[in-house]
Amino acid sequence: MTHSYSGFEPCRFTVQVLRGRWFMMFASLLIMACAGATYLFGVYSKQIKATLGYDQSTLNLLGSFKDFGANVGVLSGLIAEVTPPWFVLLIGSLLNFAGYFMIWLAVTNKISKPSVWQMCLYICVGANSQNFANTGSLVTCVKNFPESRGMMLGLMKGFVGLSGAVFTQLYYAIYGNDAKSLILLIGWLPAVISIIFIFSIKPMKPSRHPNEVKVFYEYLYISVVLALCLMALTIAEKKLAFSHIAYVACATGVCFLLFLPCFIAFREEYATWKIRTQEIQNPPSNIIVEAPPPPPSDIKPAESPESSLEEKPEVSCCGNICKKPKRGEDYGILQALLSIDMLILFVVTFCGLGCSLAAVDNLGQVGESLGYPNKTIATFVSLVSIWNYFGRVFAGFISEIILQRWKVPRTLMMSLALLLPSIGDLLIAFPVPGSVYIASIFIGFSHGAQLTLLFIIISELFGLKYYSTLFNCGQLASPLGSYILNVRIVGKMYDREALKQLAAKGMTRSMVKDLTCIGKQCYRSSFLILAGTNVFGALISLFW
Repeated sequence: MTHSYSGFEPCRFTVQVLRGRWFMMFASLLIMACAGATYLFGVYSKQIKATLGYDQSTLNLLGSFKDFGANVGVLSGLIAEVTPPWFVLLIGSLLNFAGYFMIWLAVTNKISKPSVWQMCLYICVGANSQNFANTGSLVTCVKNFPESRGMMLGLMKGFVGLSGAVFTQLYYAIYGNDAKSLILLIGWLPAVISIIFIFSIKPMKPSRHPNEVKVFYEYLYISVVLALCLMALTIAEKKLAFSHIAYVACATGVCFLLFLPCFIAFREEYATWKIRTQEIQNPPSNIIVEAPPPPPSDIKPAESPESSLEEKPEVSCCGNICKKPKRGEDYGILQALLSIDMLILFVVTFCGLGCSLAAVDNLGQVGESLGYPNKTIATFVSLVSIWNYFGRVFAGFISEIILQRWKVPRTLMMSLALLLPSIGDLLIAFPVPGSVYIASIFIGFSHGAQLTLLFIIISELFGLKYYSTLFNCGQLASPLGSYILNVRIVGKMYDREALKQLAAKGMTRSMVKDLTCIGKQCYRSSFLILAGTNVFGALISLFW
């Protein structure tokens, strides 16, 4: 019988791989590697500003709507509660292409100049697709690997952090140094990747794999090599003149490292397949050992179904608001949203992620005001993306080790992650030659660490039952912080300094197309405010 089916074994094995947890994790990593296009705003924002004639406040308004779309994912969470992951990913693909394709049409003058509110709508829709990718793939992976949620979140969010540098290499190889074409790449590539793997992402019965932690560390090593390669390429491309063939070769190497986890998935599934085949071919002999009956005094009466239901009541999404469960148990949605822990989470997110998003969105204009060339500005953005990855991986893997060995809570690690970007803010407020490079490291690393710690803390405080929704509710304060800090503070102060420079030259705003400020004073006051806000958030986080 075995020989008669041997011809079909490769087909059955392939089906097992495609349906397995490890291939699903590989597919999720690829989707995540394309889900961080919002971090590239600093690269193409100057094209939007120049083409459409915006001042800095208007550009920062666009950035805030981008952050609003990227962080308000309650809709995707609620949809994920009642629909399968493939439907969530499909909606995300459509939103991603529609939003960024319209922006590309606008900056290439293929359509008439849209109003500011239309551009805000386009970038909000495109950025909101990131939430559908996160909810469809990342949340599903966390539920499929519940015992390794810290490592899983670190890996997944780490690949999101690398996506900016990955996109930079791909657009150099495909389109050359054309920031307008980068917008088009951001529009079609994530949508295509999500649709290709749309049926690979699905919930599975959690089961502890004997080599699970070992495989996670292998994925980690691959991602670290990828991050170091991207950093080396970013620095080399700044120092040397690359030909188009060289850019293609670099992008090919990056793609090889991105697909390397697929070989690990095949290896692990092959090991499982061999074990199952041996069990079928050599079944164990049926030896039944009957234990002696326990003495009558040790026999406990069987529990009735009613008593078991009383011990483990079903948690509804609108559970008893006043009677909240213990930390770590499954909360209802309203129980979590109306808790003190969530209030602290909102304040911390407002301060930490709001400041980080404001700094990242303005990094391109910071470089311009300090006289850095365009290629160097692209280097800043890529370095932010790479160090963003290291922050996410650190928060996922290293925080797990620190928690297990020294019992340091992740809430205290969040306090430290809020203090780090204040150093980067001060380096921009009081710049010295090369200080923006160091600032990009502090801001990128801390931003990545804060995001991953946020999602791990939510799962540890409120459980996994309604994680799809609470995962997205936890970052609602981020776009509010970005709007107030980015538009109302950083943007307004930048424009005020730029208008002072125009007045000193005897010019008015109507005489120039785009409003530009040059000098150290352009961002000094605003980044001092960002530094103070980060410190305030760190102090509030100590109340956890």
